Amino acid sequence: MATHQDQVSFGRAGLTVSALGVGCAPLGGLFSSVSDQDVDELIARALDIGVTYFDTAPFYGHGSSERRIGKGLAKVPRSAFRLSTKVGRVLEPGQSTEPNEYVDLDPFIPVFDYTPSGIRRSFESSLERLGIDSIDILYIHDPDDYLDQAINEAYPELDKMRREGLISSIGVGTNLAEIGTRFVRETDIDVALVAGRFTVLDQIALDEFLPEAHRRDVSVLGAGVFNSGVLVNPVEGATYNYAPASQEILERTRAIHDAIAPYGVPVEAVGLQFPLRHPATKAVLTGVRTAAELDTNVKAFDTEVPEQLWTDLEDKGLIRPLGL
Repeated sequence: MATHQDQVSFGRAGLTVSALGVGCAPLGGLFSSVSDQDVDELIARALDIGVTYFDTAPFYGHGSSERRIGKGLAKVPRSAFRLSTKVGRVLEPGQSTEPNEYVDLDPFIPVFDYTPSGIRRSFESSLERLGIDSIDILYIHDPDDYLDQAINEAYPELDKMRREGLISSIGVGTNLAEIGTRFVRETDIDVALVAGRFTVLDQIALDEFLPEAHRRDVSVLGAGVFNSGVLVNPVEGATYNYAPASQEILERTRAIHDAIAPYGVPVEAVGLQFPLRHPATKAVLTGVRTAAELDTNVKAFDTEVPEQLWTDLEDKGLIRPLGL
């Protein structure tokens, strides 16, 4: 069983990351505001307890997540942490007037751009906000509606950047398993982040994505493990993948809670550890906004989940067999 501070091999470039990483979308004010002090304390706490991998993106807070992380890591030796960010959107100066799930917005408007020049612009701007000169992992972000361009134009540019030593590893970051599958099959990516598609509530990644990633030695990063929160708190009004949870999802989640209860294991532990049941998944992200939230999830990640619990969930038809 992995513990949060274990250093695991991630991708083909010899890179290692902590088994539990910090997903930094909340640090851009996802759904609610976060103070700069909370961000600084979170980063300091993470490093202190061995959570040394941070994943961000220009889209998160329209630059505010990257900027805050850069500030929090400014005095930390570069060798003490691993950092990933994303490309696919260029931040243009301006104030967004569109409805937005982020509330701590920097004065930029994100514009999709998967051209080679757009990739370079996005990357160079990220380096400035982060205050560093190289990135460990660079993900092509949300290419759902630009898939052919992302594969045929963006990926070759990242491959060039990898050869130039600007990045160590290339990945794709998406919410759709089929997008991850195409990248695994058609490019030479090192890693893949498919959020919310191999969780206690959703195992569609078992159809093609995870078997293909495992076969081609592409390391997978588990993310979105609580499916926007409903797994932890299945109440009316809870969100499932950023939308109101249906009655079917609420009822199934409550049945999962009932099945877990006799084991005395927190549902957070089940959610965080579930992705690591598949050998393609090497590490897991947890999206947190305070040091206290991180401590809670670290404790859950390090809690032993009995193998019989997984068997019971399978026998009750609440999760799919891995099919290995």
